[in-house]
Parts: sequence; structure tokens; C-alpha cells
Amino acid sequence: MSKFIPYGRQSITKDDEVALIDALYSDFLTQGPRVTEFESKFASYVGSKYAVAVSNGTAALHLCALALGVNDESHVITTPITFAASANCILYCGGKVHFADIDPVNGILDIGSVRKLLTSKPKGYFKGMIPVDFAGYPANLEEFRKLADEYDLWIIEDACHAPGGFFTDSNNQPQYCGNGNYADLAIFSFHPVKHIATGEGGMITTNDEGLFNKILKLRTHGITKDPSLLEKNDGGWYYEMQELGFNYRIPDILCALGISQLKKAEVGLARRKAIARMYDEAFKDNALIKTISNELDQGKIGISHAYHLYIIKVKDRLKLYNHLKSKNILAQVHYIPVYQMPYYRNNGYQDVYCVNAEEYYSECLSLPMYPTLSEDEQKLVIKTILEFI
Repeated sequence: MSKFIPYGRQSITKDDEVALIDALYSDFLTQGPRVTEFESKFASYVGSKYAVAVSNGTAALHLCALALGVNDESHVITTPITFAASANCILYCGGKVHFADIDPVNGILDIGSVRKLLTSKPKGYFKGMIPVDFAGYPANLEEFRKLADEYDLWIIEDACHAPGGFFTDSNNQPQYCGNGNYADLAIFSFHPVKHIATGEGGMITTNDEGLFNKILKLRTHGITKDPSLLEKNDGGWYYEMQELGFNYRIPDILCALGISQLKKAEVGLARRKAIARMYDEAFKDNALIKTISNELDQGKIGISHAYHLYIIKVKDRLKLYNHLKSKNILAQVHYIPVYQMPYYRNNGYQDVYCVNAEEYYSECLSLPMYPTLSEDEQKLVIKTILEFI
């Protein structure tokens, strides 16, 4: 058993080590063939036509906002219960973020709250929305797409928590997170605590060829060498910077790790679900412990939860957090409402208040959830929580 049990942890195996060593001794460390291989295999995994690998999930969000033309006249809706980057990407481009409330049952952006915001302003005021597949629970993007089409909005799906997750659409078909069938663009993160770990890294997926090509250019300083796109051509060395882009590239060596990790994604997801079921069974009859989504019930509503996080709600959250820490169990809180952050409060968001988000934040606690969490470790977590309660 580990000296301490964190809420999340990467799983690196001998296969990953071999893949990294092979990449180290290849001809490429930065941009090379493993980048396009990772992109192709990841697109196949989620079911999208195109994928662009980038330096991290925040870079992915920023590039999406740039590609969709976000500027100082853009007003965009997202959830307050997310990592700050889901909102910050709009601010990077000079836009204005508006926070809709969450569904208290699953923590997802509440579509009724989004509609309320949309109807509070003239049609055309809002340009887009960013739903988040929070904790691994897939947002029903079919419903969000209908609302987006009604108000002429684009959608960026923040799927960082949910590779392998899906919802079932009105035709009883599984719609995998990031497949591009309803969102214009989707993004993923490969931070160590995520399903696929590359240390740092991210991915953008889409079915829109135009957006795909634009993001490819923006990823690399706005530069292209494609002869069909050049304004002139002085020779084989020639390139043009056609837009103000960024260096958001991911190295070949990290993509080698990503390819290796992707091979184990389904095994890891199955293990996460097994851990969730064990938590569900342990807490299902305890009125003092609430869960925001329950693996035992997901099949009944056509949801396949990806379980980046397993979250409970308790009244004495701080005391439980400290008690677990005293036993070397490092739980975490996901998330503080973004509009509570000092930067946001000091820049026009001091009066924002989302009732469900506030109630959720006052009680939420993320428990250890990662594929290498052993059964004995999980039993210790459960025992420690129940004894405290």
C-alpha cells in the first residue's frame, strides 16, 4: 500500500517506458511522425474526423476560441464549476464570459439556466457556449446543439474529463465525448491525473475541415509551408506567417507516450467504473453521503460516465477533508466556482451568484479515483469516511 493515497495518479508501465526510449533514440524529439500518429489514433478512439495534438488542454481551449473568431465583442456562456481555463480561454481573446448554473444532480451545465441567460439578451448577443463533461459525466450535446442552432451559437465541448464517455441520443445511438457530431470543436487534456497521461499535452477534435486547417496553422505561429496556401513561393525552404499564431506544439516524445497510453484507455476506463461501483455500494444506504452521479444507475439513462472524478457531498466537508488527510488520504475539491476567483471578482463578476453551484461547492469532495488504486486502498478510504460520518 502507498504511503499516501492521492485523489488521482498517473499509471506508467514498461510499455510506456519502451515507447519513450524508442522516441528518444529516433530522429525526432519535437515535431515528427508520432504526432500525426497520435492524432490519427485519438480521432479514431473518440470517433471524430480530425484531431490536432497541442501542448496542453488550456492551449487547446485558446486555439478553439481563436479559430471561432472570439474577440472583444464576443459573449460566451459556460459553467462556473470547472477548471478556470474553460472560461479563461474567452478572456484571452478579449471576450466576455457569462456563467450559467449547474444541474445539481450531475454537476453539468444546466440547459435551462443557459436558456434563461440567452433569453435575457437580444438574439445575437451571445456567440457560443462551452459545456463541460464534468468529472467524466457526458453532457447531452444533442440538446445543447438544438439550443445552439436556435440562437446561432457555436459549441466548444470541454471533454478533458471524459475520453471514452458517451451519452445516448434520441435515435438510441451512443455519442462519444469529442466525436464532433454536435460540438464544433472539443478539447482533451493529458495531464498526469487524466485518463491518458503525457505529462503535459492536449488534443482538439472536430469534424469541420476548415476549423481543423485553421487550428493547424494557429498551433505553429500562424505559419504554413503548404504550396496551395502560399501567396508566393521562392523555393522548397519558403514559408509564410499568415496569421498571428502561437507555439502550442507538442513534442514527438510526448506523443509516443500518448500512443502507448491510448492502448490501455479502455482497460483504465473499466477499472475506473469498477472503483465507482464499489464506492456506490459502500455509500448507497448512508443518508449523510450524497453522490452527484451513480454508476449503478447510469445504464438506465443511457449514460457511460468516464469517471475522471468520483465526488461525494457531505455537510462537514472541511472536517472530513482534514480527517482523511490525517490518515494520508489526499482528497480534493473540484471546483471553487470560477467567478469567486479574485481575478474575476475584481473584474466585473462580484455580483455573480449561481445557487446550485454555491450549494455544490459547499459540500463537494473528490475521492481517490485512478486505475492503479488497489482494492485494499479503496477499502481504507471507505472505512475512514464511514467511521468519520
